[in-house]
Amino acid sequence: MSETPPNTLQYRFDGPEDAPVLILGPSLGTTWHMWDRQIPELTKQWRVFRFDLPGHGGAPAHPAASVADLATRLLATLEALGVHRFGYAGCALGGAVGIELALRHPERLASLALIAASPRFGTADEFRQRGVIVRTNGLDPIARSAPERWFTGGFAAAQPAITEWAVQMVRTTDPGCYIAACEALASFDVRAGLGSVGVPTLVLVGSEDQVTGPAEARTLVAGIPDARLAVVPGASHLVPVEQPAAVTDLLVRHFSTAWQPSPENATGHVVLPAAAPAAPVAVAPQPTPVAAIAPAAAPPQAQGAPDAYDAGIKVRREVLGDAHVDRILERTDAFSEDFQELVTRYAWGEVWNRPGLDRRTRSCVTLTALVAGGHLDELAVHTRAALRNGLTPDEIKEVLLQAAVYCGVPAASRAFRVAQQVVREETTPPE
Repeated sequence: MSETPPNTLQYRFDGPEDAPVLILGPSLGTTWHMWDRQIPELTKQWRVFRFDLPGHGGAPAHPAASVADLATRLLATLEALGVHRFGYAGCALGGAVGIELALRHPERLASLALIAASPRFGTADEFRQRGVIVRTNGLDPIARSAPERWFTGGFAAAQPAITEWAVQMVRTTDPGCYIAACEALASFDVRAGLGSVGVPTLVLVGSEDQVTGPAEARTLVAGIPDARLAVVPGASHLVPVEQPAAVTDLLVRHFSTAWQPSPENATGHVVLPAAAPAAPVAVAPQPTPVAAIAPAAAPPQAQGAPDAYDAGIKVRREVLGDAHVDRILERTDAFSEDFQELVTRYAWGEVWNRPGLDRRTRSCVTLTALVAGGHLDELAVHTRAALRNGLTPDEIKEVLLQAAVYCGVPAASRAFRVAQQVVREETTPPE
């Protein structure tokens, strides 16, 4: 275990001190214990380094603003330990960190495994909506729904202890760090850069994964030049827990055969002090399925750098949501396209993107202006945007009360009806 300053991560080591270092990265809402069943076999060849995400597993609650921030903290932790080169396997958000390392620091990676990963995790709206639910209701609704996202129904029914472990793992996460991680995933999109991943890569996915399933895995394999696909039958999103033997076997085979030596022919490890072992979570062994490994397709063409309009559309999507912006763009024709470009380039690319006010403050100003103008359709859109930008329902209520004094009670009364409906829709936990 380690003392953890804000710019580093909580970690632990297992395995021989003189072995090459293999890093295991966790999924959102989990701790390093999700890898407990892989440790006995992996430590026969590697010194295994596991880390917790900020606010997860008792780690200090220093929220990370982006996947790049998490990768930077991981590298700072490794630098302090003298670890310069390593293999890396990550699940979901941990996989995103692995892609970030491969793109920004390829000289550090000997080999890469991406599990239940994607170059873009769903839509930004989905993760920002999850953040709104946590901000309003806490983590309990997310914790209760975790087993159905992570495991197949048969596994969850047959393994109640593991199911409860999963619920408690999410429930004990720091809410602010969970929301920040959702924001990090909302802004993560490396589809255009996959062709630059230059290390041997195993892409591993559960056949029943409904979160980042085989389709997302094939996108990774198609984009990464030296990638292979392994589909594990009978497993969902948290495949290292649900099918530990299959995952362990695939990781051992991949890292044993695809480990690239560093240019200096170094092993990538230094002698490190032994860490006190943590109590493993009891995870029942499962039958080992056979997972087929297939070669990659040709990589996609890289896209050019975004221009000023692209910067505006990015902010517009982050604030208003993909679904809303897509509807507007679908309705755009030759008559309205110049207006939409004006709005995107100047309202969103210039004003909303200025550093002088944060987005929470801009949402407060926008809500007040819309109440004053009686623009109720836009008020509904921007109430949703305010929730995504971090305002709580109580803070939105205070803005509308302030507007009632300066814009008039009738205008505020109509605004309250609109905002009340939006808040109910956006903050109701899923069934």
